[in-house]
Amino acid sequence: MYNSFTQKLFKLKEHSTSPKAEFIGGMTSYMTMAYILMVNPAILSETGMDKDAVFTATAISAIIGCLLMGIIANLPVALAPGMGLNAFFAYTVVLQMGYSWEMALAAVFIEGVIFILLTLFNIREAIVKAIPQTMKLSISVGIGLFITTIGLSGSGVIVSGPVISKLGDLTDPKVFMTIFSVVLIGVLLIKNIKGALLIGMLITTILAIPFGIVSFDDGFTPFSLPPSISPVLFKMDFTRLMSMDMLVVVLTFIFMDLFDTAGTLIAVCTKAGLIDKNGNPNNSKRAFLSDAIATTIGASLGTSTVTSFVESASGVAAGGRTGLTAVFTALFFFLSLFIAPIFNIVPICATSAALIIVGLFMITIVSDIDFEDYRNAIPAFITIVMTPLSYSIADGIIFGVLTYVGIHILAGDYKKIGIPMYLLSVVFIAKIIFLR
Repeated sequence: MYNSFTQKLFKLKEHSTSPKAEFIGGMTSYMTMAYILMVNPAILSETGMDKDAVFTATAISAIIGCLLMGIIANLPVALAPGMGLNAFFAYTVVLQMGYSWEMALAAVFIEGVIFILLTLFNIREAIVKAIPQTMKLSISVGIGLFITTIGLSGSGVIVSGPVISKLGDLTDPKVFMTIFSVVLIGVLLIKNIKGALLIGMLITTILAIPFGIVSFDDGFTPFSLPPSISPVLFKMDFTRLMSMDMLVVVLTFIFMDLFDTAGTLIAVCTKAGLIDKNGNPNNSKRAFLSDAIATTIGASLGTSTVTSFVESASGVAAGGRTGLTAVFTALFFFLSLFIAPIFNIVPICATSAALIIVGLFMITIVSDIDFEDYRNAIPAFITIVMTPLSYSIADGIIFGVLTYVGIHILAGDYKKIGIPMYLLSVVFIAKIIFLR
């Protein structure tokens, strides 16, 4: 009966796969993205959110997102709170702009609701097509550098200096272990070891114990019931969401998540051979809807934007071809709920190393940017450098979009700019004039 049910729901034979292959694919996807269980609580806790509660919210939102994608869209794509989006949530919206994390959660919730509507009315696909590819690529690269900067500064490898920054104390055990962890993960990647990020962080955690970097609370037990989610559950604050600043925040969340999800779906589905004759992912509307619903539920649970993970490509490479892969990934996230104490002892040097490597993953697409055409090269470069140097993803996007639109208008290419870009420019200019 099991085989009959899975065959009917996931169409395994049509995709030339089996439950065993899907299980291996799901486990591989989990191993390559499980770092989010450690990194997301570490980032969001910087805003004052309860770290243990965020851990539970992260795991549950990943479970729900993976199940939605697997069952509704039947795609081997796993979801969880996304990197870059969580950094924007914590370091820009809360720590830089001064909003509470409760308001940031409300912005994420509204983003999810808007995405549901955009998907139902087929607007989401149209918007994705209208935004220039150069901007999509440069934003991802800029976010990659920003995440790397966070990892380097959070671990103390770089610190504030007399100019901008300088090297930290390389004799500090935390700094040394961060550098070691980066090298270790690099070697694991070179050796094609599945779950290199996760394995590298776990090894670093063990090796950091003798240095006193890892501390165990009295009564520590590796297995326990999940931490309570109540400190962050349904804590959204909608009282000040009509301000221009929050409009920019919501639009930026939408802008970032639009292309993160679309790019991931295209990349993973292409690798799995799950695309139509026009190169569009199969069941794309259902996939976008699953992603949007997961984001809305994730905000309600108490975490930043839930999105599709490009690490899902590792599960496809291991044999995953249907939504059953995503369902198995959800199973592993469920099991993670009961070993929360193990994740909570992972030190900053281990999570920072993961951030640095994730930054590497995100900037590799820089080679796809056309730097020979200055109309595209200059806005792309501005976006890339302004994001980490301003320590603000929003500012990086604002400078990039305004540069892109300005150059094209003055060069006489204003007809090549889509309406969404003009609308974003108007909003960004209004923000600069009235809110800075």
